[in-house]
Amino acid sequence: MMQTIDLRGVQPTRAAFERLVPRPVVDVGVAMHVATELIDDVRARGAAALREQAERFDGGTPPAIRVPAAEIAAAVAALPSAVRGALEEAIARVREATAAQVPPPAETRIGQGAVIVQRWQPVERAGLYVPGGKAVYPSSVVMNAVPAQVAGVSSIALASPPQRGFGGRVHPTILGAAGLLGIDEVYAMGGAGAIGALAWGVEDIGLDPVQVITGPGNIYVAAAKRVVRGQTGIDSEAGTTEILVIADDSANPRYVAADLVSQAEHDEAAASLLVTDSPEFAERVAAELERLAGATRHSERVRTALAGPQSGVVLVDDLAAAAAFSNAYGPEHLEIQTADDDAVLAGIQNAGAIFLGPSAPVSLGDYLAGSNHVLPTGGQARFSPGLGAYSFLRPQQVIRYDRDALRDVADRIVALSGAEDLPAHGEAVTARFTG
Repeated sequence: MMQTIDLRGVQPTRAAFERLVPRPVVDVGVAMHVATELIDDVRARGAAALREQAERFDGGTPPAIRVPAAEIAAAVAALPSAVRGALEEAIARVREATAAQVPPPAETRIGQGAVIVQRWQPVERAGLYVPGGKAVYPSSVVMNAVPAQVAGVSSIALASPPQRGFGGRVHPTILGAAGLLGIDEVYAMGGAGAIGALAWGVEDIGLDPVQVITGPGNIYVAAAKRVVRGQTGIDSEAGTTEILVIADDSANPRYVAADLVSQAEHDEAAASLLVTDSPEFAERVAAELERLAGATRHSERVRTALAGPQSGVVLVDDLAAAAAFSNAYGPEHLEIQTADDDAVLAGIQNAGAIFLGPSAPVSLGDYLAGSNHVLPTGGQARFSPGLGAYSFLRPQQVIRYDRDALRDVADRIVALSGAEDLPAHGEAVTARFTG
């Protein structure tokens, strides 16, 4: 079902492995032209363009682009008790874990009367995107909204595509999750147009521009984020989901197979990778995959994802090479199921989130671990973090010097400003001491 990539005997260098890692055949650049056109249309025609795009790409024209408060309240009331309880528990756990991501202010005294204060200032307004498509994602409402709230963002707008099955309205479970979080500014709009609307605002529906846009989406959403970057901040250009499992022959093949299938059910382009030093274990996993893929509800989608060029079994010489391959890949989700998980973890540098041991499947992180499931994909974990409170915070330095402290460094400022041929810089200092 899955291709086998045999890297035994390959020198485990970053360059060697980066040439060989499997990736989905998806290029955000090919969607840039379409995304730009859709965004420009929204900027030019506002709500009229959003309605046309909803009819063309999503679930039909919504009765109202901004969801009425009464509709949100009704969605909260209609949540099944088990779903509501699970969402409330997820909110509490993510809130608790995210609180650790907000640094306290720090004051550094450079000298007498010379102080630098480091503070972390939240953006005033954030836009959250919750996708529709093949699944419903109330958990993404939690994962996007809680970090913004913990960071101290005072104004939050949420966008989600209109659903044909609900008369062009936002899915009620999405609305219910938003209501539980106290979010009352929700818009029925999707795709690239929604990203443009959040970035530049839409005056005729009362949508003000935001400073940061977060949340996953399809290739057009990712392309739209690239288009609006500069006008607004973004979390990342999120792509299809990825799981990479490092396992040896001590692992349970059924657990590993189940975890690979769990991520493959997201999308036909989802990436599921097993990296192991045991060909015999790989064969046991393959047998379990065949059984599980045939039994799950989204069997056809799962089989397509597992058979795609982005998925596979990677054979390596040892677990050190497995860690080196994982670092070159930079997975969104990394699971480690080995006889000595901590030893493998010591060699890991690049991953969106890391799940250790047989009792920490990615599904736990998707919902109730307390960690965030909005994570970098497509190798971006090599240089970018997942979503957190820090995504909505800006570090700022506040400089406070008294007259004597400035006098102590005045000559040095003059010397450096002269060396750079910027004498007015020095004169701005000496003016304070020459009457």
